[in-house]
Amino acid sequence: MRKIALVLLTAVSLAAQHEATDAKYTKTDIGIGNRLYIANCIYCHGPEGDQISGVDFTHGKFPRSRSDDDIVKIIRDGIPGTGMPAQKMEEPQIRTIVAYLRSLPASAGQALPAGADVARGKVLFQGKGQCTNCHRAQGAGSYFGPDLSDIGMLRRAVELDQSLSDPNAVIMPPNRMFRAVAADGAAIPGRILNQDTFTVQLIDSKERLLSFQRSALKEFSPINTSPMPSYKDRLSAAERADLVAYLLSLKGIQP
Repeated sequence: MRKIALVLLTAVSLAAQHEATDAKYTKTDIGIGNRLYIANCIYCHGPEGDQISGVDFTHGKFPRSRSDDDIVKIIRDGIPGTGMPAQKMEEPQIRTIVAYLRSLPASAGQALPAGADVARGKVLFQGKGQCTNCHRAQGAGSYFGPDLSDIGMLRRAVELDQSLSDPNAVIMPPNRMFRAVAADGAAIPGRILNQDTFTVQLIDSKERLLSFQRSALKEFSPINTSPMPSYKDRLSAAERADLVAYLLSLKGIQP
């Protein structure tokens, strides 16, 4: 009888855990949550969510919570007596972070393959991959694209590989290109460096800093595709793994 009761208790417990994590989130929710996680959570928890002892988001370890509502409460209120501060966000924003955290276990096994080499990746970054034509790392390269000197602190291996294979899949807001059309009809694409109510400053592919009065522009709009080429066919899977290994090694500290 005790054995039957134990089986039933285990079944109820598993069902409760399943119900607690079975919320349906959209790709948009997860994408927004990813950006908010990077802006608010990543420097303590890390890109894999495992930098805090006993916590591992990628493997679904939430020691102080079971349900999504529990996680929302922790993010909103913080945990007194620990390094977890309260976050001043509206609940819908917090729930997108929960959506992102719940999405992480699905890619838990997508780590770098054995043999991925940082040194070979650096050679690819500076050579065959032509990454320095747009990006900088450790003080060398172009200012046109995002500086990747600390990208290893911000992105996961699976996300970096996706960016190499399909750059248009996820474009982070700071990396989005914009198109400015001047009064004479000239169209200038570039990445925003600074902007305010009246002006906007772009950096173009020639690394020129261009400043515009918004009122003088005929058009100013985002470009919904990335200028970065896909490396899915340009590099082999092994080469992409080496390149990702190098990118993961970039943590803002010179070797």
